[in-house]
Amino acid sequence: MSFQMTGLPEADDVLDHYPFAVVVGMMLDQQYGMEHAFRGGWKVLGRFGTLDPAAIAAADPEEFKTLCSQPPAIHRFPGSMAARLQELAGLVESKYDGDVTRLWTEATTGAELLKRVQELPGFGKQKAQIFVALLAKQVGVRPDGWEKAAGDYALEGYRSVADVVDEASLQKVRDYKKQKKAAAKAAG
Repeated sequence: MSFQMTGLPEADDVLDHYPFAVVVGMMLDQQYGMEHAFRGGWKVLGRFGTLDPAAIAAADPEEFKTLCSQPPAIHRFPGSMAARLQELAGLVESKYDGDVTRLWTEATTGAELLKRVQELPGFGKQKAQIFVALLAKQVGVRPDGWEKAAGDYALEGYRSVADVVDEASLQKVRDYKKQKKAAAKAAG
């Protein structure tokens, strides 16, 4: 992996070396700037000292919330996202023995991968489809039927975080989302 989504080389490096950080970033990517969301794992690693799901899940909830809330916070809603992050870590620990890559390496079809991703806290269908596309486009995880599972996010273009590989592509995704929002407002 070689991510360039955060605007900070050190945060991108965490994404490259800690697959759990990529899942954390995707979880945090709601009502918050994408590049800031994907810095979440880097922030947790720097403050907590590890991105081990077992350690995160076992952390004292109040202390972990405080850690996630200190500026710059991991999200604009740091308290609820700290709790969701601990829930995510607990699920990865219990279901995948702490190895988040098993989420995608053991999925044999795109439909199974989508289903597994949708089981994660904070991952509705759309976010799960985007994550399937991100795994395919940037990590090379392409089980049979991934395109169907990812829907339009599998298409070429600049629709989501799955298509962000640098500053220019980030801007293209932002422009696309702006156009979609304007079209929806005009139609509504």
